[in-house]
Formats: sequence, C-alpha cells, structure tokens
Amino acid sequence: MTNDRRSWFRGVRSSKFRHVYGVPAKREKCYDNIKITKNAHDSQFCAVNPKFLAVVTEVAGGGAFLVLSLDRTGRLDFNASRVTGHTGPVLDIKWNPFNDNIIASCSDDCTIKLWHIPDGGLSRNLTEWLVELQGHKRRVAYIEWHPVAENVLFSAGFDHLVIVWDVNRCEAVSVIDRHPDVIYSMSLNRDGSLLATTCKDKKLRVFEPRSGIVVSEGVCHAGTKASKVVFLGSSGRLLTTGFSRHSDRQYAIWSQHDLTVPLTCETIDSSSGVVFPFYDNDTNMVFLAGKGDGNIRYYEVVNEAPWVHYLSQFISGNPQRGLGVMPKRGINTSLCEVFRFYKLHATRGMCEPISMIVPRKSDQFQEDLYPDTIGTCPALSARDWTSGMNSPPVLISLKTGGSISTHKPRVYKPQLPATTDLNNKKKFAFLSTETIPDYRPVELHDMSEKSQKTSSNQSTKFQQLQQKFGNVTIQKNIISSSINDNKVMETVDVPNNEAELRLALARQTDELRLVRRQLANSQLRVKELEDQIRKLQRQQ
Repeated sequence: MTNDRRSWFRGVRSSKFRHVYGVPAKREKCYDNIKITKNAHDSQFCAVNPKFLAVVTEVAGGGAFLVLSLDRTGRLDFNASRVTGHTGPVLDIKWNPFNDNIIASCSDDCTIKLWHIPDGGLSRNLTEWLVELQGHKRRVAYIEWHPVAENVLFSAGFDHLVIVWDVNRCEAVSVIDRHPDVIYSMSLNRDGSLLATTCKDKKLRVFEPRSGIVVSEGVCHAGTKASKVVFLGSSGRLLTTGFSRHSDRQYAIWSQHDLTVPLTCETIDSSSGVVFPFYDNDTNMVFLAGKGDGNIRYYEVVNEAPWVHYLSQFISGNPQRGLGVMPKRGINTSLCEVFRFYKLHATRGMCEPISMIVPRKSDQFQEDLYPDTIGTCPALSARDWTSGMNSPPVLISLKTGGSISTHKPRVYKPQLPATTDLNNKKKFAFLSTETIPDYRPVELHDMSEKSQKTSSNQSTKFQQLQQKFGNVTIQKNIISSSINDNKVMETVDVPNNEAELRLALARQTDELRLVRRQLANSQLRVKELEDQIRKLQRQQ
C-alpha cells in the first residue's frame, strides 16, 4: 500500500465528533450517599438501563448490590433496599439487554444468580432469586449477556473456565477450558458468533463460543498488569488496552483473523490504573477510561491505518472506581447526546452521570448522529443460537422509538428434564382424546347415525393429516417364521391418534422454521462475503 493511500493526516482532520465534550450532571441529578464497594476486583461494579441503576455496595459479610429507579436522584436513604442473596462479595452485575427487569450477578460464592426487579424498584431487601447457575469451582469474575440471542449468558471464573449458559434451561451449553491462567476480560462481537478473551498469560484469544475452538491467538501486551479487550463492532477488528514492559499504558488494534502482530500499538501515558475500553457501534467511537483516574479519552475508529484517531478527552479531578454505560435507546437525542456514563466516585459515595454531547444548535433529530440501534427484541432464541445459527441484531429507530424500555417482565422457569417432559406430553395426549361412553348392552353396539358421523369425520381428518405428513415413517419389519408354521408379521409404526399427529405437526413446523432461518442467514452471509470480495478487489 503506497504512502498516499494511507490516511495519515498532518493537518486538522475533519470529523463531526471532533468537538464532543463531556457534561457531568448537576449535584441534584446525581445519586449520593451510596456505600460503594471497595473491592479491588477489575470490574465496573455498576450497571444501568433505561429503568434502573444498579451499584455493588460494601456490606459486612455476604454480598449485595443496590437497585434504584433511574429518576430516584439526590441523597439516598441509608437503609435503601438491596439485593442480598449472595453469600460472598458480588464481583460483576449486568442487566439483561432484552428484559429491563432482569439482572444477573456473579460472586465470590462461585454462583451466578438472576433477579427480577419489579417496576418502581425494590420496597424491601430482595433475597429470592429466579435462577441460580452453579458450575464454577472458584469465584466467578465476569459475566456478559449474548447481544443477539435471548437467555444466553457467558461467565468467566477464577477456575480458568468460560461457561456458556442457557439461562432458561439452567444448564451449561459449552465449557471453554483453553486458558492456563486467570481470565482478565471477555467481549463478544456484534452478532455474538465470536468471543475474545485476555488472560494473565499475556495472550489474546478469539473463540467460536459454541464449540470452544480457538480461532486465533497471540501475545497481547508485555506488561504484567491486567489487559482488557473489546470487539470493534462487526469490523473484524479488536481493541485491547494493557501495559508495556516498562509499565506504560497502551492500546492496540488487532485483526480477529491474525493475532500474531497488532495493526497498531500506541502508548497512552504512564499512569498505573487499568484502562477500560467502551465501544459505540453507532458512532464508531471508542472511549478509554482509566480506573483510579478521572480522565476519559475518546477516539474515532476508521477502516484504514492508523485505524483510530484521537479526538479529545474529558478531564475530572475526581477519580473513578467504575463506569456504567446507558444503552443507546436510553439517551437523550434532543440534547445531541451520543453516549452516557454513570461514574462511581472512588473517594466519595456518589454515582455521577456524564453525558457526551455533540455541539449542535438545532434541537431537531440529527439522523447522522443516530442511525438505527439495537432494540429490545432478540434476533434468536437460545435454542436457535446453540444449534449453530447467527443473526445480526434487531434494530430500532431512535427517532420513533427512543427511550424504549421493556414493560412485560418475564420470569424464568427452569424446564423439566426431558423424560418428565415426554411423560407429560403423553399424559396430555391421553387426556385430550375424547371418550364417548356407551351404556347399551354389547350385542346392541351397532353404530347409530350420530356415532357414524363422528367416526366418519374423525377418520377423514386422520387421513387428511396422514396425507399432509407424507414423510411419517412407516416401518415394515418382516419377522421370520415361528417354529410351528411360517407366518409373515407386518408392523406399521404410525401415529395412533389425533394428539400424536398434532405433535408431529408441531415438530415439522419447528424444523421448517429453523430451515427458513438458516437459509436467510446463509443468504445474508453470502451477501456479506460478496461485499468483502468487492472491497478487496477495489483495494488491489
């Protein structure tokens, strides 16, 4: 690639995000008097959605986190209600992206628990969980929800395992045991088909999460402190933050297909706090926030070298212990707000919202700042995703559907084991068959006109369903003759009643729906590959 093709800018680079600035909320719009946890674990301890704010708190024994309605600002009551079901300190919390009333938490007690928060917040301490996931042998450090598939949760523990959970079935879909040491962070790409992790062995790895296969791996940052990773949307690139051999803070850009050498690696500064990356797919901006300092730097991601351009930074004298990020559907478009952090102060018990704003005079909806963004509808079920399907997220318009939150909380009910489920189906099939008693003597059991009609209708319906399901397997097993005489016995396995045919219909419908989705996904994938080929041909 020639030098004039590479995007190195000697002058001022034009960008609509060049003058983005951060605006901290006024004191009355902050959340004060929160006893924020002092745990040294490298997670955010804060999670937010358009309904609720959750903050991990310091407690004597056990683990707890505070859940507040978003509009409950100001100084909080010291005895505010908490979620207090863990027996060890809470290490990470994440809201379900498709249900604003469900939050997941992981803890020192080796468990992951899901909680239902009623609309309006908690009126008393919550001790009853919806689901408890047990599988890790040591404390669970990080959790992440799948961005596209419903009820799929990822957890990383100090037992060096990443477990993929089907929350609805309370079971592990996949266990990734390819890390020799402590896992520092994990990130999923935009459609959730790839998982990236950083590890204490200084390596960056990209996995296919359903099979646990390592797609690529390479040495990340040479320093001994924690490194973090985030996928840059669906661009096929990742950004990592870490430390150099001389303890300088760095960021690096990688291609997900080749992790042997970074595309670029730059020094940030010489501070000691771990840097957390946050990526906004809608604006192609990445925010780097250091733990223990008050600065938030932001960059614009581009598709050619040098891959990211520095824009500016938000400077504060108050160091941060953690940062929560509001989903895009919860931001204020009338103020040209493009990102919102919820900053936990390290030195005082306060959570402070910080809005990142593009300076524009018009109060009209700015379509170039707000493309369609991820909504509250999952694109796949857990079953579809685990069977191998991938799908882009379902998008909504912020112009017509801004500030969307889910209003129908769903309670997870673990499914019964397969054998019990099968027995129940048989019972229901038996109970659904209609029984017509006949109290006449046996010799008078010739069919009346009404019973003849009923029998005729049922047999006609049965034949219609048999014609509809032409692929119902009819097995003809010819059994050898007996000792006394040769007799041919023919057994035909067909549905015995209407209920079994209905079950067959339901199975066929599910299979047909799955095939249609797979076809649509394959067509979409072919289109993406054709676009990539055209781009490569233009570059040559």
